[in-house]
Amino acid sequence: MHWPKTPIERLQAFRPQFCPWPQCSQHRRSDPGYRFDRHGFYSTARRPRVPRFRCRSCHRAFSRQSFATSYYLKRPELLVPVAAGLVAGSAHRQLARSLGCAPSTITRLSARLGRHALLLQALALEELAGRLSEDIAADHFETFEFTQDTPFGVLTLVGRDSWFVFGLDPAPHARSGQRSVPQEARRRARPVRSGRGGYFGSFRRGLDLLVPLAPEGRPVRVACDGKPEYLEAVRRHRARRRFALEVHPNPVRGPKGSPRSPAALARDRALHTVDQLHGLLRHSQADHKRETIAFGRRLNAIMERLFLATVWRNFVKGRSERRPDPATPAMRLELSHEPWTWRGVLSRRLFPRRVRMPRVWREIYQRDWSTPLLETNTRHRRRHAA
Repeated sequence: MHWPKTPIERLQAFRPQFCPWPQCSQHRRSDPGYRFDRHGFYSTARRPRVPRFRCRSCHRAFSRQSFATSYYLKRPELLVPVAAGLVAGSAHRQLARSLGCAPSTITRLSARLGRHALLLQALALEELAGRLSEDIAADHFETFEFTQDTPFGVLTLVGRDSWFVFGLDPAPHARSGQRSVPQEARRRARPVRSGRGGYFGSFRRGLDLLVPLAPEGRPVRVACDGKPEYLEAVRRHRARRRFALEVHPNPVRGPKGSPRSPAALARDRALHTVDQLHGLLRHSQADHKRETIAFGRRLNAIMERLFLATVWRNFVKGRSERRPDPATPAMRLELSHEPWTWRGVLSRRLFPRRVRMPRVWREIYQRDWSTPLLETNTRHRRRHAA
């Protein structure tokens, strides 16, 4: 996977390879030969002599900064520490106090970083098309938006050998478990939200994501805990012959400290990588800790932070911190040759119209998954920052 480590802002001899304006016919250009004219410079207090260009096709002007992840930012130096803090378990207000900015600034940067991570993950899947050679562990990570009356699961697809997180997919569902009379009355008074198929729809979309990754003729082996929705999604999938489902039902656990049964041991071995990822998310994400007051208010915002944690897990963090093995999951899949830094992750701006991604990911990018409990649900419809 070709990904330059030098940030755009540091390139002296920068030459644009395509037009950054989405409406231009040269925006999706991938082959060399893009024609442009140099259009002077401009300077700011932070960036002396930023070169400007003019597209020969649409005749619009742009600068080198149009290709940087810090475009339109007044404090670009916050991007790296905010990204590192978000995956280290810091909440928005904690980061704002540490970095000397407003909490709303951290919230906006978190959304920007999440969208960038989503596009980078989609770019990695493009590179892995037809190269999947390992089994997948699949399970839903349980969390909630705004209130525990509106829970949802997040399907996580993790490689059993590489530990690479291939994809995420949300699955809103009804609250389960016992509820008191006031709790049930409160739940019924909540606005109705779309389930988008629940566990069944989420798992089916996860299977759709895996199909292009597998070589033709090779079955995709998926280990799961045997939810009925998983089995039904495979049975009704249009490419069901390409999937081999390895089912390990969750066994009944005995008293604390009692020896585990053979079925429990087999289940834990098969789903170890996805269980390890869920434990890591509980540990390193402030909004997913048990009994937290830093819970996420919007499903879109929660997914953005999860995509940021996914990129950190795949490209930045080594597979194990206890053992002297700094190799990242991306290195195991030959997507990179060394662990990335946050500055390297943010070295280039990605454009959504130049990256193929699943429909649900595009909806998350545009913030189209609304939270009915909120009076307003802001969409991402910036014309110049598409």
